[in-house]
Amino acid sequence: MRIGELAALAGVTTRTVRHYHRIGLLPEPARRVNGYRDYGLRDAVELTRIRRLTELGLGLDEVRDVLADDAGRELHEVLAELDADLARQEEAIRSRRARLAELLEQAGAGGGLPAGAPVSPELAALFAEMARTSAELAGPEPTMAVKERELLALLDTAATPEARSWLTGLLRSMGSDPGAMRRAYEVYARMDELAGAAVDDPRVAEVARAIADSVPDDVAAAIDVSGEDLTTAGGAEDGFMAAFFDDHAPAQAEAVRQAIRLMQERAR
Repeated sequence: MRIGELAALAGVTTRTVRHYHRIGLLPEPARRVNGYRDYGLRDAVELTRIRRLTELGLGLDEVRDVLADDAGRELHEVLAELDADLARQEEAIRSRRARLAELLEQAGAGGGLPAGAPVSPELAALFAEMARTSAELAGPEPTMAVKERELLALLDTAATPEARSWLTGLLRSMGSDPGAMRRAYEVYARMDELAGAAVDDPRVAEVARAIADSVPDDVAAAIDVSGEDLTTAGGAEDGFMAAFFDDHAPAQAEAVRQAIRLMQERAR
């Protein structure tokens, strides 16, 4: 096939193909007697892979490394990998469209979109319950309640299926206990009081116990984290947990660390 046909098949421009030839990313094919390049199926597969890898955010040098690692593989292996990749994309698109349909239905029903949208229907229901509880209580909503809502929205969107197990349990327990949300708001208010407190303030241990007591046993058991990472000040926390604690005042972060340690001990 000619260069224009190759470019159209791979979804790029002929200028891009020539650029890849110049930098050695895409090997030059054999030429016909008339001097035109003669591209085959493998060229189309390789060009498509380069486009896909660059769309994923890889630089051209990184793409070169990936292609070098794949050198020598049979064509059917590369095609099978591309097919599997497309299948994953299709599933991801179906999932996103299903989420969008839920949001459109909520918006079309006249209730507007839930706080933190887009989130799962279960979390949207929890946020609605938080809003009702906040409205029933006197005074402004605790800052910690806002932080909790932002964290839950993040986990709802970004967590792996394994990591979501405790979130699912939390949503289930909050929905089945009529008084759970009011108790949660009491804990939020007590956490706000620690904003300017010292780490060794006696209230830290009291709030830690209140947090741990508010979490059901099955949810506590699902929190699969290392005690060293979370209960040792300055310990080897992973990036997410380090950012989580940095977003809280020292006494608040210590209360959460102690609460996690209490839940881990209870789950053993």
